[in-house]
Amino acid sequence: MEMVVNPANHVAIKDWAADDRPREKLINKGSTALSDAELLAILLNNGHKQKSALSLAQEILRLSSNNLGEMGKLNVHQLKKIQGVGIAKASTIVAAMELARRRQAGYMHAKKSVRTGAEAALFFKPILGDSNYESFHVLYLNHASRVLEHRCISKGGITGTIVDVGLIFRAAVELGSTQIMLCHNHPSGNLRPSATDIHTTQKLIKAASLFDIRILDHIIVSEAGYCSMAEEGFII
Repeated sequence: MEMVVNPANHVAIKDWAADDRPREKLINKGSTALSDAELLAILLNNGHKQKSALSLAQEILRLSSNNLGEMGKLNVHQLKKIQGVGIAKASTIVAAMELARRRQAGYMHAKKSVRTGAEAALFFKPILGDSNYESFHVLYLNHASRVLEHRCISKGGITGTIVDVGLIFRAAVELGSTQIMLCHNHPSGNLRPSATDIHTTQKLIKAASLFDIRILDHIIVSEAGYCSMAEEGFII
């Protein structure tokens, strides 16, 4: 249960009972015993005037609709709009969110091969899941599904991005790739392929056949999860 502090009766965290202090609680009971607000309070280190670090953490979470995925999208300037959050606190939060993304991505980035849409989604989701802008990426593989390289092909706006067919296959030829995984994100959170997504995928499949390259899947990701266009029957 989260402790709610009344500003009128503000008591600094250092003056709380030891069992209630987030840092001591983490040391004595482990990190899993703490709420999201308590963990965030440890990152903040201290509060502001009549706000304890925990109260400030709760305010940041409310700004994010109590959703860590949404909090991961906030930048330094957005966080600084909260009274009591300066550059240092905002930077700490953004850095922690980025470390969390990199930790999530670490396992798949260390893998030498990607064979399924689910594995491709695990690779791409930490990179694209929290992004506010749509971008298009390609994972280049050899005949044994070994990862040769990952490239961002284009970055666009909130609702779309331009896909350069020539750029995709020029890189494939340069790398000696015979298989590729396509991926883009939907900042809206909607994972269903749009008519444009389907048309673009079919166009790329036709172009790939000219180079004897196989498109294994086209993954759409958002913070909510992923959609495999191969699993949905759009790629045969």
